[in-house]
Amino acid sequence: MNTITDFYPEAVIVDAGSFPQSKIPLGWLDKCDLIVCCDGAANRYLATGRKAWRIVGDCDSLSPEIREKYGDIVRRFPDQETNDQTKAVRYLKSKGITRIAIVGATGLREDHTLGNISLLIDYLKQGIEARAYTDYGVFIPVYGDSKFRCEVGTQMSIFNFGAIDLHAEGLRYPIRDFDNWWQGTLNEVTSPLVTIHAKGNYLVFINYSS
Repeated sequence: MNTITDFYPEAVIVDAGSFPQSKIPLGWLDKCDLIVCCDGAANRYLATGRKAWRIVGDCDSLSPEIREKYGDIVRRFPDQETNDQTKAVRYLKSKGITRIAIVGATGLREDHTLGNISLLIDYLKQGIEARAYTDYGVFIPVYGDSKFRCEVGTQMSIFNFGAIDLHAEGLRYPIRDFDNWWQGTLNEVTSPLVTIHAKGNYLVFINYSS
């Protein structure tokens, strides 16, 4: 069963997108001890007075002051075949940590936003349970059938990543094996329990209720 707040991450990754303002992503930063900043995201994160557990990335956008002051927690990976978010995810997995909340994945640059969100499916295939929390909702990668408990009227979107036999109960508009991402957007919850049936991978976005 999935809800917005039933997920209990072992670690939180802070991306270099827009710094969160909503209480839900900020809540994970306050509750979790293992905070991993992606490279230059540490500049803004540490300026809030919060503490980081690790700073991970290629370190090309980390300020010299932060690099010198926090050198003992910096983990540099110069590989240019992966982005800093993936470097942080891989670092956590190497430590046996696979339940991860990601904040700051969206905003500032749309290309980075699309890349960061689509990578959630790749992480799922690697046995990593990662969710991306924005100021407006949460992205949840899914394989196969799933159930979501939401308030009636909640907005939900489904982005297909090759799944077939897609159908659902508890949504206003029927879903099917669509090819274009926009075709699964802007749906609405009509029952406290939404059940999605599928064979394959897809991404669910649930808006926070007012």
